[in-house]
Amino acid sequence: MLVVLAEAKKADFGYLKATLGLTDGNLGRHLQVLADAGLVKLDKVFEQRRPRTWVTITQAGRTALAAELDILEDLIERARQAPK
Repeated sequence: MLVVLAEAKKADFGYLKATLGLTDGNLGRHLQVLADAGLVKLDKVFEQRRPRTWVTITQAGRTALAAELDILEDLIERARQAPK
């Protein structure tokens, strides 16, 4: 999810749900965990009298994503160098 948000800068609940293939409940729980950790910011607004949730990645989220990508790159490199 952080990768999608880093690329999109800002996304609404519906876009994230469709892009990630998650249910409402599953996505809602993931967002709450990330928000509680300070990795994303949730903005709940009304647009044309309908509720809408906008999600943005925070600087802490960008830092966490960069660290995770570094770890994954290291694992990929180790797998490529493993004896065959």
